[in-house]
Amino acid sequence: MAVTYKKLWIMLIEKDLKKTDLKELCKIGPATLAKLGKNEMVSMVVLQRICQALKCNIGDIVDYVPDDE
Repeated sequence: MAVTYKKLWIMLIEKDLKKTDLKELCKIGPATLAKLGKNEMVSMVVLQRICQALKCNIGDIVDYVPDDE
C-alpha cells in the first residue's frame, strides 16, 4: 500500500506556503516533513494537524496509490 501527498504540495503552492511554513503551522518535526516529501506513511495525528491548519479534509491532501499486482 502506498500514498502520495502530491495534493498537499499543490495546495501549499496555491496558498503561497513553503514546506517550512507547513512545519511551523502544524508543529511537525523535520523527520516527519521528510517522510511526507518521500510519500512515506505518517500518523493520522500528523494528517489531522495538517488538515486543521489548512482547513481541509484528508482527501484534499493525500491519495491512496494501489500496489501493482
